[in-house]
Amino acid sequence: MQTAAFTLSPSLPLLKSRRLSAQAPTLRFAPTRVSASLKPDTALTSSTNDALSASLSRRSWSVSSDDFKLRPWTSSALDRSRFEVAATAESSGETAEPKSSLFKTLELGSLFGLWYLFNIYFNIYNKQVLKVFPYPATVTGIQFAVGTVVVLLMWGLNLYKKPKISGAQLAAILPLAIVHTLGNLFTNMSLGRVAVSFTHTIKASEPFFSVILSAMFLGEIPTPWVVASLIPIVGGVGLASVTEASFNWAGFWSAMASNLTNQSRNVLSKKVMVKNEESMDNITLFSIITIMSFFLMTPVAIFLEGVKFTPAAMTSAGLGLKQLYTRSLIAALCFHAYQQVSYMILQRVSPVTHSVGNCVKRVVVIVSSVIFFKTPVSPINSLGTGIALAGVFLYSRVKRIKAKPKTA
Repeated sequence: MQTAAFTLSPSLPLLKSRRLSAQAPTLRFAPTRVSASLKPDTALTSSTNDALSASLSRRSWSVSSDDFKLRPWTSSALDRSRFEVAATAESSGETAEPKSSLFKTLELGSLFGLWYLFNIYFNIYNKQVLKVFPYPATVTGIQFAVGTVVVLLMWGLNLYKKPKISGAQLAAILPLAIVHTLGNLFTNMSLGRVAVSFTHTIKASEPFFSVILSAMFLGEIPTPWVVASLIPIVGGVGLASVTEASFNWAGFWSAMASNLTNQSRNVLSKKVMVKNEESMDNITLFSIITIMSFFLMTPVAIFLEGVKFTPAAMTSAGLGLKQLYTRSLIAALCFHAYQQVSYMILQRVSPVTHSVGNCVKRVVVIVSSVIFFKTPVSPINSLGTGIALAGVFLYSRVKRIKAKPKTA
């Protein structure tokens, strides 16, 4: 009986058209039922299977689409394709955002790496120059001169937009340029007198001057957490100074004066610089300060030390011209590069993150200089340096904690 059901076809003369049309609406093609009705014990020969396939094929092509309700199959396929397209669009949008975030992370990491690398090279080459050419004012003037050339090339080649500066803006920037010039001069004076590692250990006490100057001129009262973080900074610098093999007072006070002037620049930038419609970005501000510092430093260097960087003067002093000029040029390029990269990082991260990065930079410079120059360091001296740097890191973290407003 099962076989008779499948051999039934429209060509049989026993079926009248009226009866077939009456039963047509009840005809449905249900492959699941067909397959279910064929049990494994059914004995079908190959000829019967071929006839069955041909019959089903003829039936499916001879009967209209109204008899075979194929719409649900087509609809589900379309819905599935739409779902796949939508899912593909969403997944592409989700992957685009991580790629952009990954690129920004790699870019920021590269900038931090360049910041540290330029710092290391500057301190090493600058120290080598100051060892044989003990004229810090002249060396500082040369560094500003090279930086000025770099800035003018950037503007001339349209690598960076040339700003339009008014007289009022120059007058506002002048105090910043003065303290910037003094800060770098005092740093070079300290590097010429003591070891690089000791200079940077003393410069780790910058937060101490920042808190005092901000309280005096900006009225920013530090929180107890900030005050507590200054204790390890001062104690660590003091411990490192007592046990420093290359200690002398000229190098110590020069580094302290550098801290004072550099933090004065930060305070003045908040107090003097007025935001207007044509406010400038950090890199433009640094470029203008570099040019102004060159014009400020050149006459001071000539007045204090005379003209010392000429070939005749250095030949008479028995110095190798090529080697000295090369190292001075590399130190000057790295001097300008590390400061510009620092400002580029500051435009991308918060001041707290930049402060933490600056603390890590000091660690990298101290360690690299100790290794390169083979500076003798005692365990107590290392302990003092470590305590001071840990205090700087703690300061950068607790500075974000705001004081609770007093309730009436």
